[in-house]
Amino acid sequence: MMRLDGVVAIEPNVRLRFAEHIRLARGVYLDEGVYLHATPHGIEIGENTFVMHHAELHVYNFRNLPKAGIKIGKNCLISEFNVLRGQGGITIGDNVYTAPLVQMAAINHVYADPNAAIIQQGITAQGIVIEDDAWIGAGAIILDGVRVGKGAVVAAGAVVTQDVPPHTIVGGVPAKVLRTIDGTMAASRVPVYFER
Repeated sequence: MMRLDGVVAIEPNVRLRFAEHIRLARGVYLDEGVYLHATPHGIEIGENTFVMHHAELHVYNFRNLPKAGIKIGKNCLISEFNVLRGQGGITIGDNVYTAPLVQMAAINHVYADPNAAIIQQGITAQGIVIEDDAWIGAGAIILDGVRVGKGAVVAAGAVVTQDVPPHTIVGGVPAKVLRTIDGTMAASRVPVYFER
């Protein structure tokens, strides 16, 4: 049975696989069509985190991988149609926002031997860490072994293959540092809105 640490909101058509390995904190919201697949080490979602429609959090661990699992902190937003593959482990800090269509793949195939089929060469599963206060733009892809530092921004469409330093903006394919967030950026020319 799924573990709930308070009142949560779960919309219709949410699919839960291996619910006994899922833990939801108070205030979690699972939107319509969300799919959670949580084999051992499971999925843990922190307080007041929203997982939006058709997002997929998937931990498929038929190889007994030691770090498999997905842990999401509090006050996060996992947007529409995100895919998180947690075979190598995904840890997301607090106050992290992902835009639609983000992918995180904490697994990779070995393909060094041209004389062997890729499916026979094994996998790596180093894991992914997204530190507090990061923002991942629409369609960005975060690959296995990457750490996105605190307060970093990953631009839309970026493919992140290396660690992202804290308080930087990265973009491109492969992603490279575009600038540092150091308080010297010009003020926005468009209206800025805040929560009340």
